[in-house]
Amino acid sequence: MAQSTKDRILDVAEQLFSGHGFGATSMRAITNAAGVNLAAVNYHFGSKDGLVRAIFERRLSPMNEERLRRLRILEQEHGAVIPVAELIKAFVGPALELSRDESAGGARFVRLLGRSYTEPSETVQAAVRSMSGQVIDRFKPAFSAALPELEGEELCWRLHFLVGTLAYCMSGSNMMRLIASGRITEPTEQERLLIRLTEFLAAGIQAPSSEEPVRTPFVVAAGHVRPSS
Repeated sequence: MAQSTKDRILDVAEQLFSGHGFGATSMRAITNAAGVNLAAVNYHFGSKDGLVRAIFERRLSPMNEERLRRLRILEQEHGAVIPVAELIKAFVGPALELSRDESAGGARFVRLLGRSYTEPSETVQAAVRSMSGQVIDRFKPAFSAALPELEGEELCWRLHFLVGTLAYCMSGSNMMRLIASGRITEPTEQERLLIRLTEFLAAGIQAPSSEEPVRTPFVVAAGHVRPSS
């Protein structure tokens, strides 16, 4: 089946944005590479900002729908209190699957996500917030019910770290090998990565909360480091 004009524009724009950035990619570059005129882009997306939002919606909406579908299944199986590890798997699993799905342009979209971190754009941030709001609204109470001992602010920090760790793992084996100084020698199978990541995140998110400030065993006095008394 021939690719539609709309999909061709989305694919080309995603490729150019991920490679050159949002600001450096002109509408002329997109229309030339896609073999369309500006009127076609305006017809389907209205503007460059509309095109950017459509790119993120095309990838994030199905991923978030799958997250919510898995959460509903867990609610049916476990009721009000779902095991933390199962919540984590339902949240991170679809994201890992997207990042490694070449047929869905996963690697290209991960590069685009990287661009959104290094080249902040209000358009991108607003699009991601609007598409993530429903997921956050559904998952946060589930985590809160599973972790009643954590206060609201502490839970938010731990979920923030969860998302950050997930973003790193979505970057793929090449980045993981780089950070690990080559100790990761074989590409990690997706299912095994999900198990390892879930175990790691579950341990961290369920760790006891420290109410006392961390005490350092050393103090600095007059330019010298000595053991604290």
